[in-house]
Amino acid sequence: MPESGSGASTVNIAAYLPEMAAKHPFRRAVIFPEGRDRKGRVAYTHRTFRQLNEDSDRIAHGLAGVGIGRSCPTALLVTPSLEFVAIAFALFKVGAVPVFVDPGMGRKAMLQCFREAAPEGFIGIPRAQLARRLFPGSFKSVRVAINVGRSWGLGGISLEELMQGASAPHPVAATEASEVAAILFTSGSTGIPKGVPFTHGMIQGQVDLQKSTYQIGEDEVDMPAFPLFALFSTAFGIPAVIPDMDPTRPAHVDPRRIVEAVENQGVTHTFGSPAIWHQVGNYCDEQGIVLPSMRRILMAGAPVPGRLLQRWQRILPAGEVHTPYGATEALGVSTISAREVVEDTWGGNKEGRGTCVGRLLPGMEVRILEITESPIELGPQGWAPHEAAAGDVGEITVRGPVVASEYMGRPKETRTAKVLEQGTVWHRMGDLGYFDDQGRLWFCGRKSHRVIRNGLPLFTVQIEGRFNSLDGIHRTALVGVPGRTLGQSNAVLIVEPDADSRRPRDTWKRELLDRARRLNLPIDDILFHDSFPVDVRHNAKIRREILAKWAAGSVADGARA
Repeated sequence: MPESGSGASTVNIAAYLPEMAAKHPFRRAVIFPEGRDRKGRVAYTHRTFRQLNEDSDRIAHGLAGVGIGRSCPTALLVTPSLEFVAIAFALFKVGAVPVFVDPGMGRKAMLQCFREAAPEGFIGIPRAQLARRLFPGSFKSVRVAINVGRSWGLGGISLEELMQGASAPHPVAATEASEVAAILFTSGSTGIPKGVPFTHGMIQGQVDLQKSTYQIGEDEVDMPAFPLFALFSTAFGIPAVIPDMDPTRPAHVDPRRIVEAVENQGVTHTFGSPAIWHQVGNYCDEQGIVLPSMRRILMAGAPVPGRLLQRWQRILPAGEVHTPYGATEALGVSTISAREVVEDTWGGNKEGRGTCVGRLLPGMEVRILEITESPIELGPQGWAPHEAAAGDVGEITVRGPVVASEYMGRPKETRTAKVLEQGTVWHRMGDLGYFDDQGRLWFCGRKSHRVIRNGLPLFTVQIEGRFNSLDGIHRTALVGVPGRTLGQSNAVLIVEPDADSRRPRDTWKRELLDRARRLNLPIDDILFHDSFPVDVRHNAKIRREILAKWAAGSVADGARA
């Protein structure tokens, strides 16, 4: 970690920027697709490390001048751009606490997030400023508003005004590892969105884990599909290419523009949802494209199908795909390469073992606990009464340098999700899994998604793996539907066919039920759904709770018919 000039205990990702500005002043730091010329060729604009550092210094002086400083929660609602990166670094430089909320989670959830975060600063584009004015009850705490773009009479200070003051270097706040650096909200895909306080130590832990695990060198070019990860690019000392896409809708990415950016800029490293790489992979296959510059792709946010990883092995002649496993509350627990999946663990997935998410990252610890909904408090016997037997499916619980210790303003949820052990915190992931005899972690589905049929728990990812690789199937989802005969739930497998599948559904249903019987899988019914609902952040996690309601209605309609 570079020094900020304020003491050896300082930990702040912003300290990397002046270091890189001094080390590589004329190297491009951020590259943005600004528009297209008459022939449709993309035109890029950029800031070097020195320019980005100077921009962030001017913004930091402006922020301090309007009272946004150490520990000040500040909502940041700016689309991916050169300005976004400069503002984010400026917020860290002054020691403010940026608040990040996914606009795609829906108005009601988003406004609730802002009420809970109570930001005092608000930095946003005109659309965000309009929301602030239309729903003032969710933004009562805001005392300083800063406009990025035209103000349209919505009030506040323009970013241009803010940058008119001092241009001297702004010192990096001497924040400590334990201080809150940012607030990120969970997507709410399996419950209410919850604010996760990221400390400066957690962010530094993520920089260290990524750089050491994936051997990222300073000769590389990054393309982060998650905008905030552009800060990691600077910490790695490499340019960040902002992709031409809407980060709130990764499944709707235009694959031509992703390929274009990789080829134009020589991208070597990227992180993004499997939904992006499904679209781009299909396009590359159709066009016979390979991407020789790419050294690695990190796909995360949902289990990655073996078929997708196999496809990308062809597209990356000199690269590899890795699928890290984690969550907002523990951003980086384990990782596995596409090569290991395709050559070894994919067969286990097809046999119903779950999805292998690999070996633990350095410094991370995992315990597999017996499944319970209750809070866990360690007594004199420690973990003994709570741990699952070796090889049994249980709840994945993690500890390490990137694990958040609490939820913001939610003591009840914190007590349920955290386990305190001698001053350190373990996080209960809400995911189910086990370790194999090689020390690899396997993911079997969310705890809240398991189906209890006749007293027997069925784990979604294990059941679905027996069907997902069949011809004509894009993916499947196991859900529980109230059943009169069992007293608990009927197990219903919902199938999303491939887009070009034209198989007769009645015949297909009988074939799949026959397969279930041959495999001794207790599936009571098969339903077909043309497009699964997915989470707002990655567009890849299946919203099984929504499908369960739909299935219950479909089964009831069928019974009435």
